[in-house]
Amino acid sequence: MLGCLLEKQRTTPDAYPLSLNALRLACNQSTNRDPVVEYDDALIREALDRLQRRGITRLASGAGSRAPKFRHLLADVLPMDGAEQAILCVLMLRGAQTPGELKQRGERMHAFADLAEVLQTLPRLGERELLVRLERRPGQKEERYMHLLGESNPGEPASAPGEPSQPAEPRAAHDGVRAAAPLSSAEEPLASAGHPERHKYPAGREHAGAAPSPGELLERVEHLERVVAELRAQMRDPLS
Repeated sequence: MLGCLLEKQRTTPDAYPLSLNALRLACNQSTNRDPVVEYDDALIREALDRLQRRGITRLASGAGSRAPKFRHLLADVLPMDGAEQAILCVLMLRGAQTPGELKQRGERMHAFADLAEVLQTLPRLGERELLVRLERRPGQKEERYMHLLGESNPGEPASAPGEPSQPAEPRAAHDGVRAAAPLSSAEEPLASAGHPERHKYPAGREHAGAAPSPGELLERVEHLERVVAELRAQMRDPLS
């Protein structure tokens, strides 16, 4: 919703601020959106209330206005230049993007001189923890970036839809945008229903990238057999 307010301010200034109906249409449009959503008025009002409590949006219609209208206050909360706003807006509306996609899809909001301007803008947003660099997809040459607005812990962003769980290794320091934090490597495959402590596989060489040895595989099979036996015993006697 914030992305829609920002987009319409930049692309259709004559129709901005937006009425509730116009904001709903902007959110639910089938083009330039990923994912495509279908919000109703009640959901939009609820979201507007949350944004207003955080000082990000406000009612902008005057006393003689026929319908309430709303505007964003992103420039007050997070001051940014035009290039930064365009990139962040595209990320909010379209999900994770490559620099080339950001340039192409952000042209309506900011006339990027070239791809170099996008690449110079991304580190500035990264330094403010407003976006993160993701792992390259198989067969892709360009890395993708995802915004961090709304993350409860910007240091540990959730993976984008369809994103592998393990992100790319950080590039050189001059990149300026950190990579997504790797997930924990601890394995906790099964939890015993009657015991507070969880079973863990014995540590194997595959954690370091090597294939497990036959002895390690046998150890794991024996471990699983013990776990299954414990679970069966608990099912027969749940008070044990």
